Amino acid sequence: MPDASLSLDDMVQPFHVDALGVNGRVVRLGPVLDRLVAPHGYPPVVVDLLSQVVVLAATLSSVLKFDGVFTLQVQGDGPVGIVMADITSSGGVRCYARYDADRLAAIDASGAQGAPVPALLGSGYLAFTVDQGPDSERYQGITELTGATLADCAHDYFRQSEQLETAILVASDADPLAAGAIMVQRLPRARGVSEDDAEEAWRRAVILMSSLSADELLDPAVATDRLLYRLYHQDGVRVTEGRAVRHSCRCSREKVATTLRSFARKDIEDMAEDGKITVTCEFCRTDYVFDPEQLDALYDD
Repeated sequence: MPDASLSLDDMVQPFHVDALGVNGRVVRLGPVLDRLVAPHGYPPVVVDLLSQVVVLAATLSSVLKFDGVFTLQVQGDGPVGIVMADITSSGGVRCYARYDADRLAAIDASGAQGAPVPALLGSGYLAFTVDQGPDSERYQGITELTGATLADCAHDYFRQSEQLETAILVASDADPLAAGAIMVQRLPRARGVSEDDAEEAWRRAVILMSSLSADELLDPAVATDRLLYRLYHQDGVRVTEGRAVRHSCRCSREKVATTLRSFARKDIEDMAEDGKITVTCEFCRTDYVFDPEQLDALYDD
């Protein structure tokens, strides 16, 4: 169990092991998860699932070159219907989940810990989306929910795609709330390196990564560069500049007002309580309240 008096650094740390022909990322999130999930009051199993989606989104987005928003959405027909997180190219992240409380209470939560995908999400899909604005075409990758964990689903996506061979390890903990991921990707074979040697190097990179336990990955007492040294020091690991991950919701009163104006005034009035409309952001739980005078001004504009 990690020391609760310490916390992880909320960073994406790129690293490279040239001798093994791999690039990688380590992401370790602590305080930012409290700010992301605390306002929602989710059950522990949903918090755990959402924490893994957030750390996966931070990891996968970090290997892409984009200027906009990367979204990771997991949707299924199980007790947890949707779990999603999006992260901007500058590291601002937000997230939310939707679940059926009655169905969730009926499942064995201990069983969900070992196989959260079939137990909590059921059948469905995992989707990656990159949105760089109205002047750019959106990129999307989709894979069915297969395997026991979200890391298994991500592996399946990379196996089916034409991307580089990829291995991912994901861990999460509830006390203190933390999540971590480490990923290695195989680079194209360097000139002068035989296919057999390249294959052996890739196997070694994956085996060493897989030797990392969840407790080690989530231990705030061990700095990330020290963690990587433990794994790959014999092969010459090097790190480059990392990027912070921070809580950042993009909701605003102006955006909510624009959405309200898209509805007919009568429809809005039918939803009012005591003459007021309250719109709650799904991501940060901020309430935007419009009283009758403000609604009049909204539609007069």
